Amino acid sequence: MVRIEQVLPTDQHLRRLIQALDEDLLQRYDEENIYTIDLDHPDTLKTTFMVAYVDDTPAGCGAIRSLDADSVELKRFFVDSTYRRQGIAGKMLQALEQRAIEQGCQWIRLETGAEQFEATAFYERNGYYRIPVFADYKDDGISLCYEKKLDLDK
Repeated sequence: MVRIEQVLPTDQHLRRLIQALDEDLLQRYDEENIYTIDLDHPDTLKTTFMVAYVDDTPAGCGAIRSLDADSVELKRFFVDSTYRRQGIAGKMLQALEQRAIEQGCQWIRLETGAEQFEATAFYERNGYYRIPVFADYKDDGISLCYEKKLDLDK
């Protein structure tokens, strides 16, 4: 059974999952092309973090942070390879999108890497479409940005 819980940035399950995400990204990209997060920075308290559990085992994580009054950015979205293709990512994405709607947001944006084919396919299947790079992301052919208009009637 999958359950999604909101957690603080100090949560050890979240930290282990983000470390696994960073290790996965380092296998695909040079370190200077990876956008990491400092979970000890005070600004992370403004970010909503969630962890997906299969039974009691942490299987994935994700976060949203405010970009402006109408939009959030999806961050640190990851499912451990052991638990992929079990619908966990979809459930976690729905939970994060619902939280964004509850915060009054109309848009959700994200950045992913050009080498993460499984991620781009997942986002496109879930209604996201490519947009120009935004925020501090570089237009370098590595960063791919996506956006989705949220259904506020949900």
